[in-house]
Amino acid sequence: MPFLEEPKQEQGKPKEHKDSYVLPKLPVPALQKTTDMYLKCMKHLVTEEEFKRTKAIVEKFRAPGGTGEFLQQKLLEKREKMQNWVYDYWVEDMYLNNRLPLPVNSSPAIVFPRQNFHDQNDLLRFSALLISGVLDYKALLDAHALPIDYARGQLAGTPLCMKQYYRLFSSFRLPGHKKDTLVAQKNTVMPEPEHIIIACKNQFFVLDVVINFQCLGERDLFTQLEKILKMAENEEERLPPIGLLTSDGRTEWAESRAVIMKDSTNRDSLDMIERCLCLVCLDDPSGNELTDTNRALQMLHGGGYDKNSGNRWYDKPMQFVIGMDGTCGVVCEHSPFEGIVLVQCIEHLLKYMEGSPSKFVRAASVCELSAPRKLRWKCTPEVQGLLASSADKLQRLVRNLDLNVKKFTIYGKEFIKKQRMSPDAYIQVALQLAFYRCHGKQVPTYESASIRRFLEGRVDNIRSATYEALVFAKAMTDGKSTVPDSEKMRRLWDAINAQTNYTILSITGMAIDNHLLGLREMAHELKMETPEIFTDETFLISNRFILSTSQVPTTVDMICCYGPVVPNGYGACYNPQSDHIIFCISNFRDCKETCSTVFAKILEECLVEMRDLCSKYNMAAKTADKKEGAVKHVKNGSKS
Repeated sequence: MPFLEEPKQEQGKPKEHKDSYVLPKLPVPALQKTTDMYLKCMKHLVTEEEFKRTKAIVEKFRAPGGTGEFLQQKLLEKREKMQNWVYDYWVEDMYLNNRLPLPVNSSPAIVFPRQNFHDQNDLLRFSALLISGVLDYKALLDAHALPIDYARGQLAGTPLCMKQYYRLFSSFRLPGHKKDTLVAQKNTVMPEPEHIIIACKNQFFVLDVVINFQCLGERDLFTQLEKILKMAENEEERLPPIGLLTSDGRTEWAESRAVIMKDSTNRDSLDMIERCLCLVCLDDPSGNELTDTNRALQMLHGGGYDKNSGNRWYDKPMQFVIGMDGTCGVVCEHSPFEGIVLVQCIEHLLKYMEGSPSKFVRAASVCELSAPRKLRWKCTPEVQGLLASSADKLQRLVRNLDLNVKKFTIYGKEFIKKQRMSPDAYIQVALQLAFYRCHGKQVPTYESASIRRFLEGRVDNIRSATYEALVFAKAMTDGKSTVPDSEKMRRLWDAINAQTNYTILSITGMAIDNHLLGLREMAHELKMETPEIFTDETFLISNRFILSTSQVPTTVDMICCYGPVVPNGYGACYNPQSDHIIFCISNFRDCKETCSTVFAKILEECLVEMRDLCSKYNMAAKTADKKEGAVKHVKNGSKS
């Protein structure tokens, strides 16, 4: 999420459900502009021969009366009929069609500030307060009382679509053999009592949080959680870790789900999990040193089948993880909402918990509470075999992921703002410089950009691998000792401006990725042969995002992390604070070309060099301005 779109919630603004209709529909960009920009984005990323071929293919596609114009017209017609013409195409292409396992590959995580639990009661109090905060937030959503988000930075003050918030606690991802389904629950006249699933020691428990139309208070939640911990300790009744099946590839999980659904007991347990508000996963200590990196890994994958990976249900959007060792956070299934929506929710919960300890003592019991229910599973030898296979694949994924959390403390976004630069654009240019230093080339780069200023808007892509960023990277690397600082500074500004301009294109619905996706999917929808522009090698290269980046700004020091999106790629998430920047860099160990530790180290060096360049050049410029001012003053004095 780029800096330009960091939202703020304002009190006293109209509520979303009343005013969402005033949001404009996402525009369909002009075909000529999109194809021109596509060529511009890719020219320096492919060989001269490849580009020449691609340009001829593009010219044919967009020729008057050709395939491109026909598909463009169909998209314009679709826009008239739908609230958001790209939404279904996008969510299927980005998430539901993807067959890779959700942990690491798709589901991002946020690590909370570390907690210090002295004993089990501390953990239970924290858990009870967090659940109470969830219920408080859910009440805001149910009443449509959540203050509307407004954009900040450039184009500030624009209202943003709030629909993603309403999927936080009311949806799940259903695995399919070829394509998953995002299932959004709808209210009925008489809804069943709301419940949360508590995962503990790979077992699942139903915690009813609304009884007699009243939410349980913190004291009752504490009591019920205490009962769950005691039930989970009973080793004689411990069932196999069924949650491991949800960590498998999506097609494999769909097949496994069909097997376990044959039994009515399993069907009932699945139904309770899929309809719950969220999961709260009470984890055993990981046994690892509690570094930021290890805590982030714990959130992303649970550490393996012998640690806490079976203590999850990856189809649910919200899984709060509370570890006895103080490692806490949330891992989310990404298809219903974006990271900034998750952050806004988490910050509400943490603020609620900070202000709630006094409530814990005074809360009265709703009624005599029956014990929480443990979910049962019938595990045939076939299911046991499926579990063993899922566990083995997850273990390979856990071993393969390399991750490095780096807190860059030399400066933060305040220094960048003083240079009159966008912090997001500046950091993106630094990432391009670091990649060039590591690999001697530039590659297609993804940065998510919110398009929530449009009805049902999700994201488009900011293509950060601009030609201007490449020129700057070369000046700072190949021409480090030969290019003058003034020229380096000029090229830095060119790169910053190119990044900022493309960001504005993206957040205003005028970027190329969604448009090209729409044109391709429209051809499929009409059962046409796939146009050559979409089978061309340049297009395939353009969608292999070796560098996948995202800004997730928070007001609390939280770590946001995710894995790479291609086998030879990096994930690069960053959280700029006023005087520091938190980076989380990931890669896969079985790719010998990539290393998150090396990348993080070089990124830090690049940020220092960019700081030195800005400081030196700006100081020189200020000195020159002072001298020029002094000369003018002398001249003016002599005239008088």
